[in-house]
Amino acid sequence: MRMVFGLVLLAGLGLAGGAVYMAKNYIGEYQAQLARAKANERAIVPTETVYVATRALKYGETLQQADVRAVKWPKDAIPAGTFNDLAVLFPEGNEEERLIVRAMEKDEALLEVKITEPGEDIGLTTRLEKGMRAFAIRVDVASGVSGFLRPGDRVDVYWTGAVDIGEGRGDVTKLIESAVSLIAVDQNDNSMNGTRIARTVTVAVKPEQVAALAQAQSTGSLSLSLVGAGDDTVLSEIEVDQVSLLGLEQAAPSPVAKKAPVCTIRTRRGAEIVAVPIPCTN
Repeated sequence: MRMVFGLVLLAGLGLAGGAVYMAKNYIGEYQAQLARAKANERAIVPTETVYVATRALKYGETLQQADVRAVKWPKDAIPAGTFNDLAVLFPEGNEEERLIVRAMEKDEALLEVKITEPGEDIGLTTRLEKGMRAFAIRVDVASGVSGFLRPGDRVDVYWTGAVDIGEGRGDVTKLIESAVSLIAVDQNDNSMNGTRIARTVTVAVKPEQVAALAQAQSTGSLSLSLVGAGDDTVLSEIEVDQVSLLGLEQAAPSPVAKKAPVCTIRTRRGAEIVAVPIPCTN
């Protein structure tokens, strides 16, 4: 009987130990899961609703509700001027349409600067940033990069004219503006397919640059050089004249013959004072 009691006691102690071990493991796993959940909660990035394009949108197209969709955007990375309310983007009761001012790719956030207000007319004024002005430059097949210019391209502007060089006048070519943006070619401010020989291009520049370009255009000829899409090189002052272009040396000025000194004395002859030449001693 005592042996049976001992076996039962040992079995009970074993079961109790197993239960404690299992409970300890369960509590440890629960605490680990709770810690992971709290860590994941801290790692969650707060987001806000932002409307993006559902397809590539081109300049001049009409914006439709089917062209936009709502996405969750990280709150600390939302660009300025986005839309987070469909009622603001498409006001109820307002049938006026919004137009695309700047081309957008699929899933790109819609920004206020890239679309017009409902019913607003589209034109060059919508492509000018604050403080910028539109200025037209006369071009031909040579100065206009053979018709390969498109709205949205950037160009360097060179001036060629006659200036004083040494003892005479000669032609000089000088970089006067670098990487200015084209906003229109002739009267077309949209992207174009194929080459087109333009007569004028319109650039977006600051008011002081307008004055410089106007002066340059009236006193010489302007040529444009197309800048690559990803080129962010800052150009230094560039100026080339005929002498530096051909590698010539400017002629030294002709020597001037020195005149022999003339010495005189003044004498009075009656009422007249006469200068009489004499040999110079010094």
